Amino acid sequence: MVIANTGEVQTTSKHEYDRASEVKAFDDTKAGVKGLVDAGITEVPRMFHQPPDKFERTSVPGDAQVSIPVINLDRVKEDPITRKEIVEEVRDASKKWGFFQIINHGIPVGVLEDIKHSVRRFFEQDVEVKKQFYTRDNMKKVVYNCNFDLHTAPAANWRDSVFCTVAPDPPKLEELPEPFRDIMVEYSNRLMSLGYLLFELISEALGLNPDHLVKIDCAKGLGVLSHYYPACPQPELTLGASKHADSDFLTVLLQDHVGGLQVLHGNQWIDVPPTPGALVVNIGDLLQLISNDSLLSVEHRVLANSVGPRVSVACFFVTGFQPNPRLYGPIKELLTEDNPPKYRETTVIDYLTHFNRKGLDGTSALLHFRL
Repeated sequence: MVIANTGEVQTTSKHEYDRASEVKAFDDTKAGVKGLVDAGITEVPRMFHQPPDKFERTSVPGDAQVSIPVINLDRVKEDPITRKEIVEEVRDASKKWGFFQIINHGIPVGVLEDIKHSVRRFFEQDVEVKKQFYTRDNMKKVVYNCNFDLHTAPAANWRDSVFCTVAPDPPKLEELPEPFRDIMVEYSNRLMSLGYLLFELISEALGLNPDHLVKIDCAKGLGVLSHYYPACPQPELTLGASKHADSDFLTVLLQDHVGGLQVLHGNQWIDVPPTPGALVVNIGDLLQLISNDSLLSVEHRVLANSVGPRVSVACFFVTGFQPNPRLYGPIKELLTEDNPPKYRETTVIDYLTHFNRKGLDGTSALLHFRL
């Protein structure tokens, strides 16, 4: 908006706002959103403004009657009866919600706290130190930047991110940023073990052999994406992460105490309250595809907040970090005459290429692969 000499408020015409130049100038600083906050800005730059028609803040608190399921994994490996009950809970949550929280998952609280603290240390380093990792080359083992789709998205998200490919071809220790070098190795190793367990439970929930999803490489690749959401001076204008579903098989998320994550359920945004020691698990697009819509990859978002910073660590199980010729389509054992395949086959690389090219534009990447 601009103020004319008459004192009337007029709308800036489109040609007067050069979004591409603003984005490039911002990207060239390599300082991210944190750089803006450190510079003392009091207004959110226009490139971060969410279109009003895509930004409905009405939500249902997580402590209301409707809340995502919490599944206790205690004794899942020791007690067959308990395991059967847990599989039922996983099936129900994955079909109806696409999201659930897990407790007693075997990762010590101390490790969870260490990874959050170390990630925060990375983002709060001097910008000149971080710049060495700032890149738009997604083939690198460590990628630090602001918004993977910064140059194509309708609006930028209020967050900075660092991504590490940790499996199947992990980086050398010295390639990892010093603040989280050691804890990233420990955390990713523990997440791989947890991922195997989750894929076993989901396989059983689908009526398949426990090792089915592992055998088709769903747990072969792991990427760790850590986000830093600085406090926002005008949270009503932007989002920490705009509405999207994940492009992987499965995501395991660690969030801190600040909160802001919301899941779209029954056309309502449901808060996912931070639960000490818990991890959030959600089904990704590729798991919905191969389950032929038996499991749901659900849209979610993160609100911007005047409180911050918020830190989260998302672990994505997906094999797209290296060329893989394996084709993924609906699992044949799940198909019947009444349940024919709903998707065409695709490689993970092709799926991720489409997802990344499309960006977080509020539409599902799955639509492109529907028969």
